[in-house]
Amino acid sequence: MILTDSLLDFFLETRKHTEDICTPLEIEDYVVQPIVDVSPPKWHLGHTTWFFEEFILKTHAKGYQIFDEDFSFVFNSYYETVGKRVVRSDRGNLSRPSVQKVYDYRHYVTSAMKELFSENQNQDLHDVLEIGIHHEKQHQELLLTDIKFILGNNPLLPTYSNDFQEHPIEKQHQEWISLEEGIYEIGHNSEDFCYDNELGRHKVYLHSYEISNKLVTNQEYIDFISAGGYKKFDLWHAEGWDWVLKNKIEAPLYWHDINGDWHYYSLKGLQKVELDAPITHISYFEAFAFAQWKGCRLPTEFEWEAAQRFFPWGKRWEWTESAYLPYPNYTKADGALGEYNGKFMVNQKVLRGGSVATPIKHTRSTYRNFFQTNLRWQFTGFRLAK
Repeated sequence: MILTDSLLDFFLETRKHTEDICTPLEIEDYVVQPIVDVSPPKWHLGHTTWFFEEFILKTHAKGYQIFDEDFSFVFNSYYETVGKRVVRSDRGNLSRPSVQKVYDYRHYVTSAMKELFSENQNQDLHDVLEIGIHHEKQHQELLLTDIKFILGNNPLLPTYSNDFQEHPIEKQHQEWISLEEGIYEIGHNSEDFCYDNELGRHKVYLHSYEISNKLVTNQEYIDFISAGGYKKFDLWHAEGWDWVLKNKIEAPLYWHDINGDWHYYSLKGLQKVELDAPITHISYFEAFAFAQWKGCRLPTEFEWEAAQRFFPWGKRWEWTESAYLPYPNYTKADGALGEYNGKFMVNQKVLRGGSVATPIKHTRSTYRNFFQTNLRWQFTGFRLAK
């Protein structure tokens, strides 16, 4: 159990960090939505605030006055239980409410939450608050990746910040870590916070395997491109090959071939590709094809979790070969919070680890992220197994 004061401090620290992420933005950046997967920064600011208003304040704060009756419609994301909402692809059409009004909304709700929890000792309510904090931390990562997509599709390729370290280099020599066949325990196993999709600790049998202690680098991926990796259909799943042809994919997202040299857009602006840094912004399709080209494969999420203590992780969300499925005895929570993870357990692949955009206090070895196989706007990379 987290003590009340510590949890309240954690909440306030999280609220502040979300706004800090938006500090470098111009007012015009707040409403842009280039594709359906990317939400405008203004929407993230409002949605993370609505979460606390909807699931805590409306029910538990006596005499609480809703800030704006329209905001539930505007800032609900996918919670069918809660009611109607703006279609996801239309979030970029929300020129109103203004950015200032959304910030006023944030401060109004934060103040009400602070007042409620300064005296409240209800553990069940604290559990919902903890979920809300980590929900906002998820959106902090989405804010960074969405901001990058917004600015990375601006023809001027503007700089977001010169301070963000997006491409850290792993300095260890590449080695293969061998794990023996046997039974391994998988899943969350402590009193610390986790999501419901990590619960149901269980045993799995793994055959002996090897896994790389290092993520695949940009240089290695350039070798794949140079060898015609995007032109060899036999390296790809049928769906992946259709995706390559339909979208004319020739390189990772944000990469530009300028006079024969590879550059990429980063949050620092357009830069030459740093060869020794881990590859990022690639789809599961691309990770699979590269592994095929190398005569290797992607690890399953169980192999990754069993081996993760032997290598550093957290720089890239790592594609695995595992479909996103429930653990044994998984049950969805009642009500709207039951929509958080369970209803997405179809047509997704599991990613493990974390990334340079993942907030502090929000990573753990059992965290199960998940995305569709074609998505690339997150900081996704991979390591090989065999």
